[in-house]
Amino acid sequence: MLGFLKAIFQNRALLYSLTKNDFKQRYLGSYLGILWAFIQPTITILIFWFVFQVGFKAQPVDNFPFILWLIAGIIPWFFFADALANATNSIVENSFLVKKVLFRVSILPIIKLFSALVVHLFFIFFMFTMFMVYGYWPNIYWIQIFYYLGAIFILLLGLSWISSSIVIFFKDIGQIVNMILQFGFWLTPIFWSLSMVPQKYQFLIKLNPLFYIIEGYRNSLIYGKWFWEDFTLMAYFWSVTGVIFVLGAVTFKRLRPHFADVL
Repeated sequence: MLGFLKAIFQNRALLYSLTKNDFKQRYLGSYLGILWAFIQPTITILIFWFVFQVGFKAQPVDNFPFILWLIAGIIPWFFFADALANATNSIVENSFLVKKVLFRVSILPIIKLFSALVVHLFFIFFMFTMFMVYGYWPNIYWIQIFYYLGAIFILLLGLSWISSSIVIFFKDIGQIVNMILQFGFWLTPIFWSLSMVPQKYQFLIKLNPLFYIIEGYRNSLIYGKWFWEDFTLMAYFWSVTGVIFVLGAVTFKRLRPHFADVL
């Protein structure tokens, strides 16, 4: 871990350059270029706002405007889904770098995570603006957003090491990841509240690590709760994330010597 962090620091200029290039290449050839990275999710959020707030006239959740409750859950999900889907194919897309002896291949998934992070940071401030438009002004709890951002980044790093290394040997992993993300979107309480689930089944929803992140964003912006108040859920999340992170690091390290031969 220390060696990995040292490598990131030593290669920070390269990491910045590759992240910038990746961000540009994703929208190369389109007239609006990188603006699409921000336009598409914004349009999606506005559609949800129109459908639920204007069309269905969705009722407030816990006496809070539904649209604000919704975006506090859907924006972290956008980051998770976009980052994991792109990081899964990060090594395959940059196969020419795998054969470089001095290049640390383990940073390739991180480039995709940083690329998605740029968009997510924009939407965090977009979310802050939406709350202020509705009359909810910043308070000390909002700073926790960056704690949960760090938590989801570490979870993503472990998952991306697993998926990006296995996809080289098992091409269907990319489709499997996308399918899991589609199911995960509806199984995670983004559009619906946990209180809608019978008490005896709620623990099944809480087994999903994304539940901790989604609820964390809402606790920070809406409910005014500190992250340590639900210690059991916090301990569970970091235990699962720790296992995934270590498993990802070990999997990547074991499979790394075979990347060049297979690619």
